[in-house]
Amino acid sequence: FLQVFLVEKAGRRSLFLAGLMGMLISAVAMTVGLALLSQFAWMSYVSMVAIFLFVIFFEVGPGPIPWFIVAELFSQGPRPAAIAVAGFCNWACNFIVGMCFQYIADLCGPYVFVIFAALLLVFFLFAYFKVPETKGKSFEEIAAAFRRKKLPAKAMTELEDLRGSEEA
Repeated sequence: FLQVFLVEKAGRRSLFLAGLMGMLISAVAMTVGLALLSQFAWMSYVSMVAIFLFVIFFEVGPGPIPWFIVAELFSQGPRPAAIAVAGFCNWACNFIVGMCFQYIADLCGPYVFVIFAALLLVFFLFAYFKVPETKGKSFEEIAAAFRRKKLPAKAMTELEDLRGSEEA
């Protein structure tokens, strides 16, 4: 509920990046906590706090923000299909992680969250360099940001853009 108001205030991209970075730091803290648990009993508390922070940062950024971005990246025509593909990818990845986590944890031991930290770093870098801010922008402005061109004085509609690409 709070996310709806927060996303309009802070922007999608900044919340997404903050969530990814918080999850990355939490994954590293979980790894340190699990690795040092045999030496320091109080590391169990570090691990628990890191897990809670991981979930909180997920709920701030990577949980809800992709749904906002997917809905804003596509025009009205392909939007339902894009949301369906995004939903499928989301649930397929959740399924794979859920089914494989125990086996990976058995193989990696306390360093299982290093894999998550590495993936989160890749996701953060991708989002930082490739995902534009979509807050308050029209579809045409977002498409222009992906093309790395400035939007012309008269905003081109999607149909005009398609007509222009047919002539080329």
